[in-house]
Amino acid sequence: MVEARNANNKQPFLQNHVCLGIRQTTLNLKAPADIMTNALRLGIAGLGNVGVGVLDIVKKHGALLADRAGVPIKVTAVAARRKGKDRGHDLSGIKWHVDPVALARSLDIDVFVELMGGEGDPAKAAVEAAIAAGKHVITANKALLAHHGAALARAAEAKGVALNFEASVAGGIPIIKALREGLIGNRVSKLFGIMNGTCNYILTKMANEGRSFMDVLKEAQNLGYAEADPTFDIGGFDTAHKLAILTSLAFGTEVNLDAIEIEGIEAITLDDIRNASDMGYKIKLLGVAIAHAEGIEQRVNPTLVPKGAPVSDTDGVFNAIVVKGDFVGDLMLEGRGAGAHPTASAVLSDVVDIARGNRRPAFGIPAAKLTPYKQSPKKAHEGGYYVALELVDRPGAVASIAQILADEKISIESIVQRGRQGQETKRATATFILITHDTLETSIRTALQQIEKNGHVASKPRVIRIERL
Repeated sequence: MVEARNANNKQPFLQNHVCLGIRQTTLNLKAPADIMTNALRLGIAGLGNVGVGVLDIVKKHGALLADRAGVPIKVTAVAARRKGKDRGHDLSGIKWHVDPVALARSLDIDVFVELMGGEGDPAKAAVEAAIAAGKHVITANKALLAHHGAALARAAEAKGVALNFEASVAGGIPIIKALREGLIGNRVSKLFGIMNGTCNYILTKMANEGRSFMDVLKEAQNLGYAEADPTFDIGGFDTAHKLAILTSLAFGTEVNLDAIEIEGIEAITLDDIRNASDMGYKIKLLGVAIAHAEGIEQRVNPTLVPKGAPVSDTDGVFNAIVVKGDFVGDLMLEGRGAGAHPTASAVLSDVVDIARGNRRPAFGIPAAKLTPYKQSPKKAHEGGYYVALELVDRPGAVASIAQILADEKISIESIVQRGRQGQETKRATATFILITHDTLETSIRTALQQIEKNGHVASKPRVIRIERL
């Protein structure tokens, strides 16, 4: 057995193991922090809510972290735009950098913690600089990983440093660690879940309080759950970034954000939510990844989820992710998907892993073994569709709709007719809710295009998937 010890003769870091004459060499990663320094030195780029959250935990639980990590955890340098801003911490003993790239290269740190966000520079340049300088990297940046994850993983492995990103998906929920370590003995067939707290908050409030989408959105913005420009959240793009990362971890493929079909919640109405509830469903924005024999299916879309099914009772700003493994079965993780302290908690879990020498390839297997992403061909959706139509009340309207659906080989499971609206007008309408059997989404979309053209609908049809969970 070959081992390395530090000057203080602390626990050895095993570099090679010899057993029965066979030598096994571990991945060429750096030794734990107690060999590098007397403390694991963090450099934090970005002192927003999450960055300050990391400072909060280090300050409050410094002794606990040291016990669990085997070495003290110390923030020695930071990079942020406004040095004079009151962040509730004394930063006088911490080296300040204006340029995060300079921080990444600093000799004062062992670990570069990137909390700036954004797919491009300065985050990308700073992470690349840190890796090139032999620094371990921790990031909460889902956009960076969704766009550049495979390349960064290859670079980190080539330099023998860790690339950890537990905080990039679902806040304080340890889904990255679960996929990368806890479920390592399973082949995953499907994962799905609620990955955006803003959307879940809006849909929950609409359902529970009978309020419109725009009304709840304004409240979410006032509470800080939604940005002034909420497009990234409500358009499904945030969920898509997270799904791309989880798909790579679950199925061993290169990250491919472009392959994800994305639909947000902007078109969901209060009537849709009420109709769904009457039929025994809730509406949730889900990210879904499924492994088929022909390839991987990835999509983000509003979904009718049966009441009582997994994730259906996950409400408010909470997230929930379900993983289907061949040996473990169904596993669901639920918790706060965002917020300063839940996300900072995930960051610190990565810190302690590095301090302990517990390091894994970024996406679970060596980056060279990640397979090129292969998209699954379009398949019949298992669960059917909810279709809401505002039909003009005239003879032949229903028959015309039925014929269009029949031409596209779409079978109807049930039809619900709501009461007339606008009887005082010449073009009174009636709401028809159609539930289809399993069918191709392309067939549904083609049928709806024809329905819009035939003059029997007063507004654009609305279609929502029904998911078999």
